[in-house]
Amino acid sequence: MIAEASPDLDPQTSVVAIDGPAGSGKSTVARRVAEASGLAYLDTGAMYRAITLGVLNRSLDPADRDAVAAALPAIDIEVGRTTVLVDGAAATDAIRSAAVTQNVSAVAANPAVRAALVGLQQQWISQQQGGVLEGRDIGTVVAPRAGVKVFLTASTRERARRRALETGGDIDEVEADIIRRDQLDSQRAESPLRKAEDADVIDTTEYSIDEVVGLITAMIEAAGLADTADTHEKRMN
Repeated sequence: MIAEASPDLDPQTSVVAIDGPAGSGKSTVARRVAEASGLAYLDTGAMYRAITLGVLNRSLDPADRDAVAAALPAIDIEVGRTTVLVDGAAATDAIRSAAVTQNVSAVAANPAVRAALVGLQQQWISQQQGGVLEGRDIGTVVAPRAGVKVFLTASTRERARRRALETGGDIDEVEADIIRRDQLDSQRAESPLRKAEDADVIDTTEYSIDEVVGLITAMIEAAGLADTADTHEKRMN
């Protein structure tokens, strides 16, 4: 069982919020930071991708907000530390497909989707009594009282290079898609992509993953949020 949060503590203050645009390294960095600090980890981006896959599997138009909202209660997603299920089927790789990547911004902009997933993310924070979360609105909407807030960024070309290496796509096409997604994510009405006023900005263009993880881990230790292996084990059981 997951331990209940103490009513005397605000679990948000034990959150490490890692936000940033597509291709900035959020997922890889957040996962590594969680491992290094002994904290629980939630990939919120995978949650939106899972919903998007559920929408596409139902042959719905991702931009049709009413249709997506109506289908939302029937889309069953499970996002674990390393695995993702959509409607009971393994989807860890499928949520990273080109089709999902092209449509996830439209689905994520749907107010009904955001309300449902933000609620689930905040519930997870309460159950885990904090943890590492990555996304686009963690430090601004999901956990505005997070103890550590980081906004990762990088040049669009570098972000495109990273994505092209992952997917095997053409770097120019990938860069054009990243620019399109940045515009959609930053201009949406619900929980737009933006840096929290009190977030530390890390431009990862010239940094290695290890260097970025080291910088954030140092912030966590300075804030007194680093967990012990024993405590983390108790939270996960």
